[in-house]
Amino acid sequence: MAPQRRGAPRDAQGSGAAERRRPSSTRKDRVPGEVRKPWLKALGLGTGLALAGLLLCSHLGTDDSVAEVLAHRGEVLTGRFTEVPCSDDYDSHRRFEGCTPRKCGRGVTDVVISREEAERIRSVAEKGLSLGGSDGGASILDLHSGALSFGKHFVNLYRYFGDKVQSIFSEEDFQLYRTDAQTAHDEYWHAHVDKVAYGSFDYTSLLYLSDYLEDFGGGRFVFMEDGANKTVEPRAGRVSFFTSGSENLHRVEKVRWGTRYAITIAFTCNPDHAIEDPTLM
Repeated sequence: MAPQRRGAPRDAQGSGAAERRRPSSTRKDRVPGEVRKPWLKALGLGTGLALAGLLLCSHLGTDDSVAEVLAHRGEVLTGRFTEVPCSDDYDSHRRFEGCTPRKCGRGVTDVVISREEAERIRSVAEKGLSLGGSDGGASILDLHSGALSFGKHFVNLYRYFGDKVQSIFSEEDFQLYRTDAQTAHDEYWHAHVDKVAYGSFDYTSLLYLSDYLEDFGGGRFVFMEDGANKTVEPRAGRVSFFTSGSENLHRVEKVRWGTRYAITIAFTCNPDHAIEDPTLM
């Protein structure tokens, strides 16, 4: 879970060992055949929480004044999908027939979860992040690995706070957070490619837990393209999804005010990178 805030930096409250960071001709507005929870289960083998904020290469098409909005905050989309040509990033990794992308693109839907469910998940994020927070950039909470931003470092939530964690979270919180699928920088505003940053990524999705222009300003998701960028305006409960290669170079605008909550859910086709869901015990 990666909220980005605009405000004065926190004082570091201690140090901790850095933990493992977890890891364009178009055919527009096609509605996928099935855009529901089974889509999330079918694409990959796991889920990891962390904004893929690793930095990459140049600022291709960084003029945000030249942009097309793929999904406005006020829209409620059953499904909107744009196909883009696949990059060759997948060729340098082991391919898994029937799973590794052969057709690439990006999509948005508002029917995977309800706004009420999004609010409940956001409350889980707020509980965990109340224990720490970054001195700058995105604050990251990863319930799978236990990684939590703490000042200028990461600590392991479960080891650092011990039994106190059970007074912060409930088993119902973890049940809400878990999914049937299982897988595996703060400067989120830099352009990057998930497949290059994390070789195990094949598909990426983001679940938004707060509303653009209501809970925060700035912070739109931007697909970087030569000539005209494509943006997604977050709204609570909206899911944005895309193949993870260079065909979907992207970044997030700097948050200008308020707090932006989002969960990054990454899917892999490689069973060697599968991970178990987190538990309190």
